[in-house]
Amino acid sequence: MWNSALTRFAAIAALSAIPVFAEGSCWLRDAASPAPSTVYALCEQGVLWASTDGGAKWAARPIKTDLPLRAMAFLDATHGIVVGDNGLVLGTSDAGKTWAPQKSGTKEKLMDVTFVGNEGWATGMTGTLIHTSDGGKTWAPQKTSTTQAIEGIFFLDAKHGWAVGWAGTILRTVDGGANWQTIKSNDAQWSMSAMYFKDANVGWAVGFAGQIMGTADGGVTWKIVPSPTKAYLTSIAFDKEGHGWIAYDDGLLTSTDGGATWKMVPANGRFFLARLFRMNEDLWALGQSVMLRHTGGTNWKRIDSLVPNTTMQGASMDSAVSK
Repeated sequence: MWNSALTRFAAIAALSAIPVFAEGSCWLRDAASPAPSTVYALCEQGVLWASTDGGAKWAARPIKTDLPLRAMAFLDATHGIVVGDNGLVLGTSDAGKTWAPQKSGTKEKLMDVTFVGNEGWATGMTGTLIHTSDGGKTWAPQKTSTTQAIEGIFFLDAKHGWAVGWAGTILRTVDGGANWQTIKSNDAQWSMSAMYFKDANVGWAVGFAGQIMGTADGGVTWKIVPSPTKAYLTSIAFDKEGHGWIAYDDGLLTSTDGGATWKMVPANGRFFLARLFRMNEDLWALGQSVMLRHTGGTNWKRIDSLVPNTTMQGASMDSAVSK
């Protein structure tokens, strides 16, 4: 009952919400660091913020589209893909200075994208999952047995992947997505948004109402991991010391025992944290209009050099990035 009610609520919100943006506004949705000292941050409204010096200086690189952008992945420092509403897929081969549309074969809202080498996958509404084997130039559907939205996808290598979504949806593949297995778990009570695997067996999935799930057999079975919050958990990653981190609206959760137990860490502000990612050896967090850098222990520092909610000046701002 709870799952069906939550699905109906999420569907209504997703389909009826029409964002109204002020000129120059930016809601950060995703980030990537595909090369040392190179960081990209994606604005939903059609801007890529870029830094080539580890976040000291940033440039705004416009992405020409009228559709909201949802997620991004870079194969290397110059080649990247963004996905968004109405099946939108755009590709760049010059570090985000120009973008070209790619045929996705779907009109569904795409919500996440990931790459392992030239192999890539993007997920979206109504069980949509598309795949590319040529770095994003061409895409083809992969069959799933769900009609639920697939919010998050994670690949450990080109063969082993997992995806999660609404109403406790969990999918796994061991052949690069040629076959996706739907995993039934009685413990998956809520919709899930993200996952992380440290190897082919051990992984976690997180989502609505503070839910944390863990697996030790490659995602065949899942068990509840105690959570200290009922907040909506949005992203999970591990730092170079092997400590786990989970992002949510008001802060972070951390684990120092390999993900067995988690505790709350305030972020000193409501940043609506949505993504965790590695930049060099450091872990960074991205929120609606902010980036934070992990500085050791439970300490995080705001990246003050990035001010996304400014008037976008296109090429003139691009010159501010050190080459």
